Amino acid sequence: MNNEEQSHENKNEGQSGLSRRGFLHGIGGAGAILGMVGSASADEAPKGADGKVIPGFEKTKKDPNAAKGWQPVSDRKVRVGIAGYGLCKFGAAFSYQSHPNVEVVAATDLDPGRCAALAKAVGAKKTYPSCEEMIKDKSIEAIYIATDAPSHARLAIMGLNHGKHVVSAVPAVFGFEAEGQAEELFNAVKKSGMKYQMNETSAFHASCYAKRMQYQAGALGKIIYSEGEYWHDFGAKGLPGYNPKNGKIDLNGWRKALPPMWYPTHAAAYYVSITGGRFTEVSAVGTPGLYPEYNGGDNQHKNPFGTEIAMFKTSEGGISRIGGSWDMKNAHGEQGRVYGEKPHNNAIKGDRPSLPPSVEGGGHGGSHGQLTNNFIESILLDKQPNVNVGDALNMTLGGVIAHKSALKGGEWMKIPQYDL
Repeated sequence: MNNEEQSHENKNEGQSGLSRRGFLHGIGGAGAILGMVGSASADEAPKGADGKVIPGFEKTKKDPNAAKGWQPVSDRKVRVGIAGYGLCKFGAAFSYQSHPNVEVVAATDLDPGRCAALAKAVGAKKTYPSCEEMIKDKSIEAIYIATDAPSHARLAIMGLNHGKHVVSAVPAVFGFEAEGQAEELFNAVKKSGMKYQMNETSAFHASCYAKRMQYQAGALGKIIYSEGEYWHDFGAKGLPGYNPKNGKIDLNGWRKALPPMWYPTHAAAYYVSITGGRFTEVSAVGTPGLYPEYNGGDNQHKNPFGTEIAMFKTSEGGISRIGGSWDMKNAHGEQGRVYGEKPHNNAIKGDRPSLPPSVEGGGHGGSHGQLTNNFIESILLDKQPNVNVGDALNMTLGGVIAHKSALKGGEWMKIPQYDL
């Protein structure tokens, strides 16, 4: 998860299942990456209210085979501006500053101290007091939005309307305004002709990506049943998030009493990012949140649920179960399983793409560097990124509408479809 400003392995089980708890165990990420650029050491990895390193940012060993066979696709450098350097330091955690086809020309954060730290970490010579101001810089080609979740859609739409390619942290749209934001974001992508990517980390976990390769090769046939889970017990203190009321990252920020299905993409990727298919309808239920912040739904998000489970119908005629929880004990991380008409074929190669030697795989199971490289190559090669606007909106809106269903006791609801 991401905290503004910012603030914001894997193994196959049997022939058709996926399981990943690496999100919480041994993934590595920002601490090591920031150490490379002299901004922070591994000892300064971001920590939550419980004093523990935030899941996804534990120190890990560099994959010696990540760059094997890598070939450059261009010698051009894309001029990138980065927004957001809060609790998780996401703005510097995705290796833009070390990618051979990127020049990080500008950085911004609403907090002057964090803005300066981000600029130092990514080597940006120019800073701006806000993302809105940075977007107006005509010399910038692409914007990486690593801010708080409620601001993602608004800033992405503004960037696209100013002729910038946009990559956004998850989710693409947020909360009560999500359905209107989805329409506006889709239209901005379509009208501008620019590239848009959502940085869904599960899409490039080794096991999930391997299943994508299986599916695209036709090995699995249609997916009869899939499931994805995102379990992350916030604890009684909660998890810090950006608080627009005071401009700080605190326990009264946007995460407080957050509906789990407003942050569904780490789980939803186990269907959408594997198949490129769509959720079409959803029925969901929720259980009352265990912690005082839920207060029976009397909170900023009017949300009573700490755990939500959704059943989706898919565009293939299959079923997908997606679960999110902030309060289940002994439940950790993201995992998923996929079952098709045909068995997994071990002869099909499922390795992730090679990375430039200077780019770390990084956090969340080595997905950070993969997402960055995929986005930059989508610009250089004029192709759609792996998590494009259609994927992003289906995963995100699927969750938002699932929460509506849970509030209505499981009523089946249709999900709007957006595809380029």
